[in-house]
Amino acid sequence: MFHIIAMKLATWNVNGIRARQAEVQAFIEKERPDVLCLQELKASIDQLPVWLCQIEGYWCYWHGGKAYSGVGLHVRTETAAERPIFEHPAFDFEHRIVTAQLRDVTVASIYVPNGGKDFAAKMRFLEALADYAALFEASGKALVLCGDMNVTRTDMDVHPKERKPGAMGQRPEERALIERLLSRGLVDVHRQLDPDNADLFTWWAPWRNMRQRNIGWRLDYIFASSALAARATSCIVQRETGTSDHGPVVVEFRD
Repeated sequence: MFHIIAMKLATWNVNGIRARQAEVQAFIEKERPDVLCLQELKASIDQLPVWLCQIEGYWCYWHGGKAYSGVGLHVRTETAAERPIFEHPAFDFEHRIVTAQLRDVTVASIYVPNGGKDFAAKMRFLEALADYAALFEASGKALVLCGDMNVTRTDMDVHPKERKPGAMGQRPEERALIERLLSRGLVDVHRQLDPDNADLFTWWAPWRNMRQRNIGWRLDYIFASSALAARATSCIVQRETGTSDHGPVVVEFRD
């Protein structure tokens, strides 16, 4: 059995790191998360701002290509004294997942395909992610999956004005795969702490003041192994932070 450590973890789909670099820098300086998972970088390594991998007190890993997709991880050196092992599961494609092996937990930054161009690929990715989680459940090792899953778990995770039967991200077969994933020993930390909040969203369409009116979808999640999830003390969406169409999600675990 793993040992639980106190940890602050954040995930944020930045929708283009070059456009949001000052916001990301300010967020890191303000929050100082132990682990920061970023998605939709839309940049190759040679396009990244140099300072992003030179932040004092952090290890970093970037996995992306030009103008599309991409994920990254920052890990505090206080959390991992030596550079963590960063890996990509075999089902990774289009720069959509990177994992970091910490002493007591593996953390993954994930950007699930939207599915609009290739719905079958989205389903295959989610199926493979559930199989990946099953390996950790079987071994008793802790796992945290963070990021933009591009699926709303239930109708409560979509504002009533945005509910559209059959819409991408709201389809029953997508939601069934999210539940299969969670059945592999994982817990939706945000819903555990805030089970009845029908105004809990992480993405807002960038028009008609949807963000200001909080007419959104919950697409960004922190799924944690049950023993770790039981020690979560807070999980907050920062709706007012940044200009991405997603808000960062910050969770804290006690030891």
